[in-house]
Amino acid sequence: MDKMYIKDLEIYANHGVFQEEKTLGQRFLISLELSINLREAGTTDDITKTVHYGDLCNLVEKEFKKESYDLLEKATEKLAEIILLKYDLVQRAKVTIKKPWAPIGKPLRYAAVEIDRSWHTSYIGVGGNMGDKQKNIEMALELISNSYHTKIIKKSKLYKTKPVGYLNQDDFLNGAIEIKTLLSPLELVRFLLSIEKELKRERVIRWGPRTVDLDVLLYDDVISSIDEIILPHPRMQERMFVLEPLCEIAPYIIHPILNKTISQMKKEIKA
Repeated sequence: MDKMYIKDLEIYANHGVFQEEKTLGQRFLISLELSINLREAGTTDDITKTVHYGDLCNLVEKEFKKESYDLLEKATEKLAEIILLKYDLVQRAKVTIKKPWAPIGKPLRYAAVEIDRSWHTSYIGVGGNMGDKQKNIEMALELISNSYHTKIIKKSKLYKTKPVGYLNQDDFLNGAIEIKTLLSPLELVRFLLSIEKELKRERVIRWGPRTVDLDVLLYDDVISSIDEIILPHPRMQERMFVLEPLCEIAPYIIHPILNKTISQMKKEIKA
C-alpha cells in the first residue's frame, strides 16, 4: 500500500490534565502516515484521486482544537477516527502527537502518543424467527448502517431455513452481510449484542427462538479463542444456513483455519 506523510504539523491547543494546560494552551506537533492507493492519482495527475495535503492539515487543525481533552491518547484516537471517516481512499491512519512542553518537571525533547487505526472487513450472519422476521432483520441492518463506525458493503438475500438444535420453533430467515468497521472484534460483538438487546432478543433456550441473531463469522484473518469472541465462528462450516447466504456475497473468501473458500465448504456440506 502506498503512503502519504505529514510531519510535525504545529498546532497550539488546550489539551492536558492540568487546568493551566487547558487555560493557557501549549504547542503540539502532529505527524500522519496514511495508507492509500495512489496509483490512479499517479497515472492521471488528478487531485480528486488522492487526499489534498492542505485540506487534510486544515481538517486536523480544526478537529484538534474543537475540544479539550485530558489525555493525549483521546486526542490521537479522535484524529485517527475522523481521518478514516472523512477520506474514503484512506485505509489506515497512523497518528503521532508530540507534546514538547509536557509539564513533568524533567528535561526531554517531547512526550508522544502514536495510534495506528484502520478499516476492517467482517462478515456477519443475520437471522431471526420471531414476529415479523423480515422487518426485524431490516431494523437490525438499519441500526448497523446508522452507526458512524460501521458500514454495510454487501448483503445477501434472505433464505428460509429449518431450525437447528432446538426443533420446536418456527422456521428462520437467514442472511449474511459484509461490513467494514473501525471497531475491534470485541467492540464489534458488543455493538451487535446491543442491537439484539434493542430488538428484544432474549437468550433463554440455546439455539432457541429469537427476534434477531447477529453473529460475527469472520473478521479480517483474525483467529481468536477468547470466550466473548471466537473467530472464525466455530460452527460456520457445519451450517448451510450460514454458508449459503455467505457464499452469495463472498464465495472466495478463505477460512483462515481450514484454508478453504466459502464455496468449497458449501460444496462439502452438499456432497
